[in-house]
Amino acid sequence: MLIRESGARLTLIELGDLARNDLPPWLERHEESLREIVEWASSYLSRPHPEVGRKGHVCPFVKASMNRELFYLAVESGVPESSAETAEALRGYRDWFVEIARRHGGAAPYTTILVLFPDLPRDKVVDIVENTQVLLKADYVSHGLMIGEFHDGPPVKGGLWNPEFRPLKSPVPLLAIRHMVPADLPFLKDDPEQLAEYLRRYGKETPPAVPARPPAGERGADR
Repeated sequence: MLIRESGARLTLIELGDLARNDLPPWLERHEESLREIVEWASSYLSRPHPEVGRKGHVCPFVKASMNRELFYLAVESGVPESSAETAEALRGYRDWFVEIARRHGGAAPYTTILVLFPDLPRDKVVDIVENTQVLLKADYVSHGLMIGEFHDGPPVKGGLWNPEFRPLKSPVPLLAIRHMVPADLPFLKDDPEQLAEYLRRYGKETPPAVPARPPAGERGADR
């Protein structure tokens, strides 16, 4: 378990903490949600799916992230008043992500943080999770990061390779943080500033093939 004392106290749960049943008392009531997301990441994100529309796992790097023990979970308890309040809380995870990834050297691209919102009532999921992602995306992109929203709303956004597929469906609402990669071009090309940041980092290093008309928006797992 990692703890960061900087302004707000932030905690990251490692897979080993759950394997050892080693959670602090304040997290015990969220243990079921944490385990549910780990199972979802293992059995859904880390495996092929017939509806994705391309070969490979739903998320190409989650399994490697878990195997390398660079897969972290966080819990934001309670019900925030607004997406702006949630966005402010998530800024701390952005900075911490950069610090943690830097320690891993060549394995840094596999660093992943999932921030869970297990107390959100169903009628607030879309407002809090999706709107927070919109508020944070440009800021995260400017740091070379991507942030994607997952929930069982169900998500409106279809997959990049199959618009009928809903890759962002998860059993617990969450926001996922990861590094930007060359394959993220379809998610950034419609915003001039985000596209400029992508080109600054990757230049002509673009994916060899992307759908001709990708649906608008962020599809963090389906790439």
